Amino acid sequence: MKKEQRIANDILDNVGGKENIQRLAHCMTRLRLSLKDDSKANIAALKKTDGVMGVVHDGTLQIVVGPGIVNKIAAEISKETGLAVGEEAQPDEGDLTFSEKAALEREKIKQKNKTPFKLFLRRIGNIFIPLIPGLVASGIINGLANFAKNADYGVDSTWMQILLLLGSGIFTYLAILVGWNTAKEFGGTPVLGAIAGAILFNPMLAEITIYGEPLVVGRGGLFGVIFAAWLMTFVEKRVRTVMPSSVDIIFTPLITLLAVGFFSLYAVVPVAGVLSDGITSGINWVLDIGGVVAGALLAGFFLPLVMVGLHHGLTPIHLELIEKFGMTPLFPILAMAGAGQVGAAIAIFVKTKNQRLRNIIKGGLPVGLLGIGEPLLYGVTLPLGRPFITACLGAAFGGAFQAVMKTAALGIGVSGLSLIPLIADNKYFIYFFGLIISYLFGFLFTYLFGFKEEMADNI
Repeated sequence: MKKEQRIANDILDNVGGKENIQRLAHCMTRLRLSLKDDSKANIAALKKTDGVMGVVHDGTLQIVVGPGIVNKIAAEISKETGLAVGEEAQPDEGDLTFSEKAALEREKIKQKNKTPFKLFLRRIGNIFIPLIPGLVASGIINGLANFAKNADYGVDSTWMQILLLLGSGIFTYLAILVGWNTAKEFGGTPVLGAIAGAILFNPMLAEITIYGEPLVVGRGGLFGVIFAAWLMTFVEKRVRTVMPSSVDIIFTPLITLLAVGFFSLYAVVPVAGVLSDGITSGINWVLDIGGVVAGALLAGFFLPLVMVGLHHGLTPIHLELIEKFGMTPLFPILAMAGAGQVGAAIAIFVKTKNQRLRNIIKGGLPVGLLGIGEPLLYGVTLPLGRPFITACLGAAFGGAFQAVMKTAALGIGVSGLSLIPLIADNKYFIYFFGLIISYLFGFLFTYLFGFKEEMADNI
């Protein structure tokens, strides 16, 4: 019997058996167990268990076993109990009241109805929802500061620079936070996930040439970060199964970082670059067509591009249009994408009785109106699935209107209401009316076709 198996069995014997474990977790050195009945645990015997360095009983039973081996012991206990790390055990049905049994039965039905796609959407929600308070606070500051900046009010003042600093902080390092949460969600070491985000958004990428071209910072977007962070977790777990415990803390993260880091640079970023170039060519083609169709397509498909980071390829187009004509008609069209999300979120808020979902929407709406779409996109419409599509459809109507009215912007940056001061030829009201159109159709499509109450279970 392996050492970690023996220690895991001894721990289970001294905590009242595998049936007594409610929740299983671990940190770098400690196994953390929540027990159903604390009185069944033999703390004195647990402290004398070979391989246990110490025991702390403070609400949660913390068993110190040391770095490297703690992961393996947790994995063995997971096998014995059937509980994944971080998972809560279901209560014994014999101890439940009638109403509790009914609630448990409903939960079982929900579990049966979960598809891989629904589980994927829930994972996305678990990654982004913890970030929403910071996104909301920073978004409000950033949106208002950019509105004042676009209106040419206090541009060079110290207070404006401080507000822009405070508002942009989380967005500057969002990839790192997303990477951390992704690794945590999939049971890996969070800091390795954070490093995955740091790699894909590191300014040093521009100094590295692969396949004859310099890499582009941020290509792959946050979904590239999620994939790389998940890959870190996948590789880490497999390396750990064959790594001796005595050197696990050194070589497992080292091998994981080298393997996933090189793969990300040689595969994730270049593939995203090829896709980005293809999208850019497609955008140019659509612009050549012009009119209602172009506006609808560009606004309707913009958010999927944002999700995978391919919107970076549009920046040169904006700059080229501004250089050539003094304005970009493309940016107001694309700004409708966020407006469609706002309309969809309002429709969900009106229909749902899920208080948690309503609270997320209440927090995300103000910043969504100011052009910061991450809270609504990653916290509401995308985890729900269908509302993301209906939001894009609403955006298409607003984009078609902006294209017909030939609305243009003098610069690029934050969209939504914050873009109004940068609208060219005094077409401020026309741009605003386009926002209203996107809000309205995003609301209607989502209210009529995009949301059912059971979807709230994904949040």
